[in-house]
Amino acid sequence: MIKKNEKFMRMALSQAEKAGQSGEVPVGAILVSKNGEILAAACNQTIGRTDPSAHAEMLALRAAAKKINNYRLLNTTLYVTVEPCIMCMGALVHARVARVVFGAWDKKWGAAGSLYDLAGDERLNHRIEIITGVMEKDCRTLMQNFFRAKRN
Repeated sequence: MIKKNEKFMRMALSQAEKAGQSGEVPVGAILVSKNGEILAAACNQTIGRTDPSAHAEMLALRAAAKKINNYRLLNTTLYVTVEPCIMCMGALVHARVARVVFGAWDKKWGAAGSLYDLAGDERLNHRIEIITGVMEKDCRTLMQNFFRAKRN
């Protein structure tokens, strides 16, 4: 499982780098079926699309739903470089994604266990398995370098 998680996280990191090169916050996401098929790959595009909802996770969900022609993304796993925010976790719950694997925690916006825990909230009708810390250093460093360069 570790090798598979790293394989897909490397792909998510590649998407994140693409976002950063475009001046977007470097977050990348890969949505994978239970059989290991990549259903979607996306990166943040909020600036380029002038759309506050154009987070990597949201774009991956939209593309995958369109691909399989179903808004329910059952038995899928989302690999994302940074802990999803409230908006993204809400959409992941609605889509019935089974698992979220992320690299770096987001203590300011995170909704998968740091600031909020929508994934495990028993008041909601769906729970998402959360796996954290996959390639955490790489994911965190990419984000830190991006914001360090922005400040300079």
